[in-house]
Amino acid sequence: MGIGAWREYGKPKRIEIYIRWTFYAMTVVLPLSMLPFAGQNVIRQSATPAVALLCGLVLLSSALSVPLTRAALNYHVRGGALPVRLLLAHTAVIQAAVWLPLLAAAHRAVQPTALLLTGGVLLNLWVVAPAIVLRPRVLAPWALAMLVLALPPFWIACRNLGFAVGQLVGLTFGLTVCAASCRCSAWMVKVAWDLDSARETQARLAVAEERLRFSRDLHDVLGRNLTTMALKAELAVQLARRGRPEAADQMVEVQRIAQESQREVREVVRGYRTADLAAEVTGARSVLRAAGIECRIDLGPDPAALPALAQSVLGWVVREAATNVLRHSEAEQVTVRLWTHQEQAVLELSNDGVRPPVASEGGSGLAGLRERLAAHGGLLTCTRSPERFTLRATLPLPNTTPDQELAA
Repeated sequence: MGIGAWREYGKPKRIEIYIRWTFYAMTVVLPLSMLPFAGQNVIRQSATPAVALLCGLVLLSSALSVPLTRAALNYHVRGGALPVRLLLAHTAVIQAAVWLPLLAAAHRAVQPTALLLTGGVLLNLWVVAPAIVLRPRVLAPWALAMLVLALPPFWIACRNLGFAVGQLVGLTFGLTVCAASCRCSAWMVKVAWDLDSARETQARLAVAEERLRFSRDLHDVLGRNLTTMALKAELAVQLARRGRPEAADQMVEVQRIAQESQREVREVVRGYRTADLAAEVTGARSVLRAAGIECRIDLGPDPAALPALAQSVLGWVVREAATNVLRHSEAEQVTVRLWTHQEQAVLELSNDGVRPPVASEGGSGLAGLRERLAAHGGLLTCTRSPERFTLRATLPLPNTTPDQELAA
């Protein structure tokens, strides 16, 4: 995986990859590092088969650890089937590795420290997967049973019950710390994905809320008028059947209400198709801060002095840019700057959540902004560096007043 591929991943994916490979390395490298130590502590030749078998069990434990840890993390983060068979198989291998050197240690063919360190390392690493998938009230008795089963070989190896118990007490502390660390790491992965999902849900809810508000306004505008038109049209039909001249008056009234409805609908649609720069900046800052993104804004000395048309067009730029930050970046900071230069208004929005360009870059949102700006002689540019993504909108300033009628 190269740097480019790493940059394409979002923060949740990066966190998951980092923690996954930390677990993989820990559960594979540490047991394998004990193999030379176990071989160097052979005192008598009779212990060689036992040590060789111990090495085989350590290798088997390492081989089981990777798929077990992967399945455990998948279960914790995404749900699915609990890896019961892998858990039981790994537990059996660990206990066999702890008990195997018992005969050699009993005959003083292996240094007791080899057994103590190897068994301690394996038991500490055994708890990684159970700590991820099991609740504490289930994990605690299981871990206690593992420690109790490890007491006899430790006792025989040390020839001192008090020393063996002391070693197991220290091992209990190590198991507790390791279990808590693994559980917290897996929890961090799940929380990262949950936050990412919540962020997407928040963006979808904002769109849905806007649609509901639009439909409510249309209902308020058209509901009464359409009902009135239906009643008057029905009355006109009845009058026409009776040959009454008032039927024409009722149809004239229907025409008037229809024209009034058209005007009101245009006003509603224009309200949604135009954007106020100050309101959009305030809304973008509120939404971004709610998503945990720092927002720095510099609109210059008097943004209200811009023509109404320019404010509307630039307001759309702010709205679309804020939406893109929420949906398509991992930004922690967004900067909004506005200034005028040579009878042009320049609006620049940059964020530090840059990702490498993909094949679908420049979706309908940015394409729509380019078309909207181009219709007024403006230009939209996007630039990216390794650290920041910058969107800049340049718009000529016409000789208009703020009260100029906005384009539809």
